[in-house]
Amino acid sequence: MLAPLLLTAAAVGASTLLIVVWTMFSSKRWDPRGKHCYVTGGSAGLGLALAILLTKKGADVSIVARNEERLKQALEQLENARQTPNQVLKMYSFSLTDASSSAAALEAASVGHGGKCPDAVFLCAGAARPGFFVEEDEVSLKQGMDNGYWVQAWSALAAAKRMARDRFPGRIVFVSSFLGYMSLVGYSTYSPAKHALRGLAETLRSELLLYSISVHIFFPGTIYSPGYIEENKTKPKITLKIEEGDEGLKPEHAAEGLLNGVQKGHFHISGDLLGNIFRASTRGASPHNNVVLDAVYGLIGWIGLTFWRRGVDGTIKEHRREHVEYLAQKDFFISKT
Repeated sequence: MLAPLLLTAAAVGASTLLIVVWTMFSSKRWDPRGKHCYVTGGSAGLGLALAILLTKKGADVSIVARNEERLKQALEQLENARQTPNQVLKMYSFSLTDASSSAAALEAASVGHGGKCPDAVFLCAGAARPGFFVEEDEVSLKQGMDNGYWVQAWSALAAAKRMARDRFPGRIVFVSSFLGYMSLVGYSTYSPAKHALRGLAETLRSELLLYSISVHIFFPGTIYSPGYIEENKTKPKITLKIEEGDEGLKPEHAAEGLLNGVQKGHFHISGDLLGNIFRASTRGASPHNNVVLDAVYGLIGWIGLTFWRRGVDGTIKEHRREHVEYLAQKDFFISKT
């Protein structure tokens, strides 16, 4: 009775090892050198850091954002990172919060390359405005989805249509967040958008196989960027307290993690150990990055995240009295009728 079980276990182990070895040595890394890379949100933070990194890797880079002055400053940084005189480095000022302007921005960047669609579209645009859900309204909830979901979804739609129509095997890369795997107090206008991006990426990874288009999604933790400074201006005290031990990443380090994941062909990309633990613990039917490592990360998460969540919930409960006093000072409990 024991022998068949041992043989089965050995067969499973051998098969797993073969899969890991095959993955390690058979996959060819994607090289951005000479490729046209389109980066939204390219004037600051992760988008700018990624654009600079791609430039250093020898790519042609188009950056897109609303603020033209910041775009000019960003383009100067790209020029300083130029590797060859033949690299094409350009900036485009567009708002990406609606379908028509997002399509127009991609079209402008394509025209700058003889009408050819970008080889890779990196969707780094986005913003967060944390706060308590009971203080939100129709405008702020819609704005959260515009800034966190639609600003990437519209560009993805334009890119997918163009790549499919041109039969072009490009890459579409979304940027979600840790908060696309889980969430906590203060992120009611932000986390839903990041979860929605995961849903879109999961769908497109499947559907765009029809056109040989690769899809990736990045789930970074805190990135110390200008956007982080802005979001802290409205972030509740309890949220700041929960996050006070978060070491965070510099935009340059986050960009390296993102690009490394794309080069390896990973679908879900995490920039550090904690991100990998969350990824493996909530993977569902998403592809493994590494069968063995993901099993280890999943085991760590199964044990560790249980205690982490209990600690977070306890901290929030301890904040109840202070929160009630905060709402009372804002006349929240006074009827507005």
